[in-house]
Order: sequence, then structure tokens, then C-alpha cells
Amino acid sequence: MSHPPRFQYFVILADMRTGSNLLEACLNSFAGVACLGEVFNPHFIGQPKTETVLGFDKAARDADPAAVVARFAQNPTLAGFRFFHDHDPRALAQFLPDPACAKIILTRNPLDSYISLKIARQTHQWRLGDVSQRKGAQIVFDPAEFQAHVATLQEFQLQVQAGLQRSGQTAFYLSYEDITELDVLNGLAAWLGLTDRIKELPKKLKRQNPEPLGEKLINPEALADGVARLDRFNLARSPSFEPRHPPVLWAYRACRSQPLVYAPVPGCREDAILEWMARIDGVGVQDLLADFTPAMWQDWQRATPRRVAFSVLRHPVWRAHECFVDQVLLGKRENVRAFIQQVTGQELPRRADDLAHWASAQHHAAFMAYLGFVKANLNGQTALPIRPVWASQSRLIEAISAQCPLHRLIREEHLQDELPQIAVGLGQALPPFRPTQRKPALDLAEIYDARIEGAAQAAYGHDYALLAFGPWRSAA
Repeated sequence: MSHPPRFQYFVILADMRTGSNLLEACLNSFAGVACLGEVFNPHFIGQPKTETVLGFDKAARDADPAAVVARFAQNPTLAGFRFFHDHDPRALAQFLPDPACAKIILTRNPLDSYISLKIARQTHQWRLGDVSQRKGAQIVFDPAEFQAHVATLQEFQLQVQAGLQRSGQTAFYLSYEDITELDVLNGLAAWLGLTDRIKELPKKLKRQNPEPLGEKLINPEALADGVARLDRFNLARSPSFEPRHPPVLWAYRACRSQPLVYAPVPGCREDAILEWMARIDGVGVQDLLADFTPAMWQDWQRATPRRVAFSVLRHPVWRAHECFVDQVLLGKRENVRAFIQQVTGQELPRRADDLAHWASAQHHAAFMAYLGFVKANLNGQTALPIRPVWASQSRLIEAISAQCPLHRLIREEHLQDELPQIAVGLGQALPPFRPTQRKPALDLAEIYDARIEGAAQAAYGHDYALLAFGPWRSAA
């Protein structure tokens, strides 16, 4: 029989040892359905001994996976295949956004699939049709290996979920145990648009490892460690509501005599860096290449394929304090000033002369309030836009890397040692770096304590985690 036009083809999104062979056999029991195995397995096509699928051999498939997917859509019967996390990603990109492709998502308890996979690898028995030929084995449970197994499965499942969400699709979800339920399988047939129903399960395949969990393991005591390693509810994830930032091409600076470009992170002082680059060229800072437009930037990249691009990171506490002083106290961030004054109940000084007479307790309270503002602002809890000068450095580096892949990411305190080392990449001698001595209007070291460090980590948690910052240490 010909299938209705609801779907043109289907895919079983599963993984090894999830019951996909049995599900394939069940689907092939329905009239007008053909599931043709692991069509995009990198080691074979369809099944291990199959030569061609729908007229494609392995070489032709690898040369044009999109053509194979298209052939499934054109098949006169409802045809499909099984697809695992390590199959050809080009095929996934082709069928995942296609609403004409029915997505059947099959999952299994990852502990069961891990143990089953280890046993199959040890016995070399991947399918069982005759119970008398079954090969049993005990395996060693490796907690770290199990953790990696679960992470791989989750990453693939999240990738599929995101693809379905972005394209406005839904899938038919099955667990390993569902495959033995006739009503569920017939419900799947109805969802696919089939009129045929089955009355019994295929008898060819048998469950391979029916023993209790403990009997399959040489070291069942290691299970507790393996489970403890997992974050099943993703509690360790630190959610970020901070939007992505566009790259600020106009702020990039490049030397004229060397293929060297500096992509500054807003909020990190750059005067001494630009002076060092100007000395490389033997010119003034104003003569460095600057004010790039997208077209100019692409031209420069094409003209300098062997380049070195670098950026500089500042400790979150130090960066936040300088922004607080320069942008809020002595600058024009009136909305932020009003927020801090409302929280602290104190009038903030406006002139550098007034800061000298500001009490440490007031300074501490105002800076704590500023860090509270930054946390709320980055989490989308204020009406004010997120400004790059106080945005997370990790997010800003993401934006820079999208346009300017970085060869070096240098901590501010290491500039004197690391900038001259760029000479190795350029094959040229470079002048020493001379840091600028600048006396701050307010001394952070006078007020810094565990409360400030905690507030900074709360505001810039991703910077601490992704960029490996520890507690701030005064250079004094």
C-alpha cells in the first residue's frame, strides 16, 4: 500500500544498545514501511554486510549524503533509517529541519545502555536471534567512562531537541520498554499515518542480557561513585540571561609593519598596549590601523593570513571597580548612579576631589550596590541596557572570536612577560612592554574583602568559571 502524505520518510534517532534493532524490526512488520538500518554509519551502510541502500554504496553516500536523504523522501514506500550521535552530521543537518521527515526518538536508561554496550564489545555479540547462542559476560564498571557515556548521549539529545524546537516540529518519543508494547507500536503507526496494525511482536530478536544489574558487574560497588558523578538535574549549570554582544570592529587596532592585531575587551585599560604597538611601528598611537568596517576588516584578514591576534583580560573585581569609579562616580551613568543612591541611601560624590574625603565604609557600600546592579542587569532584571563596559568578559570574548579568532588571551598582570613573546609567532624582535603607572582615584585594596569578592563572583559567575579567575589580589 502507498503511505499517506503526512510524512515522506522517517528517522529513528537513537544510539547503540537502546533497542533500535528491535524497533526497526517492529516497523518493518507494518505494510508499506521499510527501515533500512544505519544508513549513515561511518563504518558501513545500512547493515554491516550490506553493499548498497537505495542505489547508493558507501563511497557515493559519503560523497553526497544530502542526495541519500533526498532519495528517502522520493521513495514510493515509507522508508527510513536509524541515526546515532556518531553518524554523518551532514545528514543530520539535512533531515532534522525537514518537516517531511518523521522523527522517532528512542531512549534507554543510560546505565543499562552503558552496561549492554560494554558486554557487546567484550562478547562481540550485537544481536541475538537464538537464545542458545547467547554469550554472557561480566564487565568492569568505570565511573569516569560512564560519566562520559551519559554526557555524549545528553549532548546529542539536546542537539536534536534544539533542532526540533527551532523548526517548530515535534517527535514521537519511545523508551526501550515501550518497544514491547503493542498498543504503543500501533500508536506509532497511527502517528506515521499508516492504516496497518500489527498483532504480535517480531520473534526474531531476543533480549541479550536479562540478568539483574549486579550480576553483570565485576565491581557493583563502583556504581555509587558513578551515579554520584552525574548531575542528572543539571544543577551545576549556571544559567546566563546575558545576550550575545556584537563585535566592536571599530575598536580593533592593528600594526602597519607587522601582522599584529589587538581586539580590546571594553572595560580593560588599553593605553599602554596601544603605545607598545605604536613603538613597533615607530609611529604615534593615532597612526595605528583603526576604525575597521566589516569590508575593511575582511580585506585586512585576506591580506594578512599569517597574523597574530590577541586580547587582554582584567580581573572582574578590578575591572568592575574601575568602571564604577570612571563610569558612575566620575562619568555620566546617571541611571546607575540613581540605582546605587536608592540602595545605599547616600549621595555619591561627583568630582575626583570629593573622592579623597569619602569614607571607606561609604565607598564599600556603594561598590557593593554597584555589583548588585551589575548582577541584576546581566540577568535581565533591570530596565537599563547591558553596556559592554560592564558586560561579562566571557561574552565579549565570544563576540570577538566570531570575527577575530584569538591566538593569545593574556591576563593584564602578565602583559609585561607575554607581549614580547608574541615575537616568536611573528618571527620578529619586539620592544619590551612598559605598563602605565596610573594612580586610581579610589583604592580598591582599602575596601576589598570577602563580601566584595562574593558579590563580584555572583555578578560575573561565568567569567570566574570559564576564564578561570580566582580571588583578586592587590598588586601592591
